[in-house]
Amino acid sequence: MLVLRLAGMSLRIAPRPVVVGLALVAVILAAAVASLTIGDYPLSAVDVVRTLLGAGTPASEFAVTTLRLPRVLTALAVGAAFGIAGSVFQSLSRNPLGSPDIIGFTTGSATGALVGVILLGGGTAVVAGGAVVGGLVVAVLVYLLAFQRGSARPHQLVLVGIGMSAVLAAANGYLLTRARLGDAMTAAVWLTGSLNGRGWEHAVPVGSALAALLPLTVLLARSLDALALGDDIAGGLGVRVERARLALLFVAVALTAVGTASAGPVPFVALAAPQIARRLTRSPGTNLLPAALTGAALLALADLGAQRLLAPLQLPVGVLTGALGGVYLVWLLAGRTRSARV
Repeated sequence: MLVLRLAGMSLRIAPRPVVVGLALVAVILAAAVASLTIGDYPLSAVDVVRTLLGAGTPASEFAVTTLRLPRVLTALAVGAAFGIAGSVFQSLSRNPLGSPDIIGFTTGSATGALVGVILLGGGTAVVAGGAVVGGLVVAVLVYLLAFQRGSARPHQLVLVGIGMSAVLAAANGYLLTRARLGDAMTAAVWLTGSLNGRGWEHAVPVGSALAALLPLTVLLARSLDALALGDDIAGGLGVRVERARLALLFVAVALTAVGTASAGPVPFVALAAPQIARRLTRSPGTNLLPAALTGAALLALADLGAQRLLAPLQLPVGVLTGALGGVYLVWLLAGRTRSARV
């Protein structure tokens, strides 16, 4: 543990989380540059860096800044948003399976977006608005159904959320059967989770939302750490339990909704990122910033693999994260089963 003393104040810094954070930033930058080289107009890494610094040719500037950079930035912002949301939900529920794609909030955002696509026939703005509204409505319903004896019990949030997710998945299937063929195909690809064709109209909203909500989440981190210890202990530490829980739920649902609106319900990033970050840093607490960096790195690497695995065919990134996430979920459950037996 390093201790910095400045102007009569001391700041304690754990070296391992700092090193892990710097390594994740390096991975993110490498994945971003590699993704920017891929396309019908191939570029080298040197060409990409030169273009980003403003010294590229008109062709490379168009390929990088207009076609490819929005996709990369969308992947990074969505991954970071899912990583933070997953960390918040897992801490609130005190359960490693308490991520938004397991307990229904991502599915609620998907339902709202499907209503925008299939019933309203709207464009990007309508789909994004539907995803945000759908996620918030489902969050309110889950919270109210889990509210008992003056508070929302963490285990009830998970159980009610899983049930709500099943109901909404059935509703989404019904909406697809009622859609016109073109709308159904568009919605099916979106439901898989895809970054194909993402432009600045997708990158700017999710980036702006992340910039606004990340500082708010960091400010609430102290309450989140206290809530992870239990409601009684948190109350004894001076935390207004239900007010803090509601604020954290709102922030996490908003991050989930804007991420889902931009890239679709990309599975397992919110589930895996906080767990991987915690294992890398070996640090107690919520690890919000490491979870954000891990989520961004995971989605950037997954999108790079989705573009290169069957090139020139581009897979929806959700196919890759779903396959890898399923393996991770089995490993996580197996590990918990072994621990319980011991």
